This record gives sequence, C-alpha cells and structure tokens, in this order.
Amino acid sequence: MTILLATRLSADEQAQWLGLLQTSLPNERFVTAREAATGHQIDIAVVANPPVAALKNLPTLRFIQSLWAGVETLLDDRSVPTEIPLARMVDPAMSRAMAETALWAVLSLHRGYFDCAAQQAASRWQGVPQPRADEVRVTVLGLGQMGRTVALRLVQNGYCVSAWTLTSAALDGVQTQHGEAALARVLSSADIVVNLLPLTAATHGLFNAQSLSRMRAGSSLVNLARGAHVVDADLLDALKSGQLKRAVLDVFNTEPLPGDHPFWTHPQVTVLPHVAAQTDPHSAVQIVARNVRAMRAGEPLQHLVNRHAGY
Repeated sequence: MTILLATRLSADEQAQWLGLLQTSLPNERFVTAREAATGHQIDIAVVANPPVAALKNLPTLRFIQSLWAGVETLLDDRSVPTEIPLARMVDPAMSRAMAETALWAVLSLHRGYFDCAAQQAASRWQGVPQPRADEVRVTVLGLGQMGRTVALRLVQNGYCVSAWTLTSAALDGVQTQHGEAALARVLSSADIVVNLLPLTAATHGLFNAQSLSRMRAGSSLVNLARGAHVVDADLLDALKSGQLKRAVLDVFNTEPLPGDHPFWTHPQVTVLPHVAAQTDPHSAVQIVARNVRAMRAGEPLQHLVNRHAGY
C-alpha cells in the first residue's frame, strides 16, 4: 500500500515534509503524484491544501490526514469522499505558538504599545494608560486545543478571561458560556476579543455589523482564526465610528492581502501575514506518523473531523 502526499506547497517545502515523513515512517511507501503509484494502491493521503480533485477516484483510499489545523477547504471540495475518515492537525507546538501570539496581541493592546509605535513614527513622547492585567477583560472565542492553550496562557498572565464556545465546554479558571444568546453577552463585556473559532457555516461572517455593534465600545478584536469570520467593510465601519478601537488581524478573506486593501494603511489595524501559529514540520510529522501507525494497527485515530459540525 502507498501514501499519497498531496499539497500546494513549494517544491522545497514539499521535499522537507517528504523527507521527514520517510524518516518517521521508514516502512511506508510515499508518492507525491498519483501516477507514481502505478502497481500500488493508495490507501492513505497526507494533504496540505491539496489541489481540487486531488483525492478523486482513489478506490482504495481509507484515511486522509491533514497537515493543517483548518479543514474547511477539504470539506468544501466535493470531490473528497465524505465516507473516508479525515483527521486535522492538532499539534501542541502549534498551540503554544498561537498562545504566544495571542499573549503578545493582548499585552500590546492592554499596555498601549500599538499607540506607542504610532507615537514613535510621529516623534511624539506621550505616556499611555496602563491598567492592571486583572482589570482587562479578555474573551476567547473557541476552546479547541488552541483556544484552551491561549485562554490558560492569558489566565497565567493575570487577565480576567472568559470564553465562548459553539457547544458546552469547561476550563478551570475560565468562565465559559455557549449558545447564540450568550455570544451577545460575552461580546458586550469584553475589552479584547480573541477569535479562535473554526470556520463553519454558522461562523462565516460572524463579525458583521450586527455583532460588532454588540461589542463593548472602544474594545478591540484579535482575529487569529480565519479571514472569512470577518466582514471587512463592517469592521472598517466599526473602527471609523469608534465602536472598536483596534483590530489585530492575522488572517484575511483574500490571502495574500491585496496591496490596495485599506487594512494595510489603516492606523487602527495591525496586519500579520498569517504567521500566528505556523505548522512546524518536525513536531507535526510525529502526529501524522502516530495516526498512520494507528490505522495500520486497527487502533483508534486521533483528531478526526466531525463533518457535520465542520471541524
């Protein structure tokens, strides 16, 4: 049997992944093109944003392992067989990286460091207010592996942290709420909202004019999840009106962010080029190898996607 590595990575990136996979799974045969599997049957696909229809017409396919945490592209590809188990990447190293970015963003908003950067550009020396961390209310949306790691890191740094989830969840030291009615409450009470929700039909365009109007006046949004969670025009309107003070954005509806997009030059927007938590091949390949071995041994697979829920 054969494992297909299907990606839209650069040649160098794909070669790195292939080398690490072969080292971790020395008894497996890998191919990067379906044609190379002549005489062998592909039963596992390891994918990273694969080309559309890359997994079509693979009659012996039994398992799909994504190298990315988000799987919405795979779920939207109608050529991907829905009966095949699909696992997303849940890597503690990636979660720790996301927590570092979230803490940086919250600290920078809390301590006024973005304002200081603007003052430096204008050669202006001016102090900024600095409340205590426990006076800053932070709401984390989503308590998956990344969301939980982020929330706990913020708690450890003294912030007053609450969380909202699509379904009921609990986390020590964090006040959690779930359900549509509760979303309005948590948005209205937070000084900083950190979005780490999965992108689903229910969360697409979540930050629109209505939900942004429910946020606390003068609050800030940190979006580290997916660009499609945000309606760009509505966010710009909320910043212009003063409803929101600032937005820290790592993800966008179109990536790379077009050069003429107003986010680039907006004084209240900080743009990151989708680098909040990048997959680390050295740690992630161990997650892949574990699932491949489990499938070969007939053991339970980890981090399987609930296709109905979308994550």
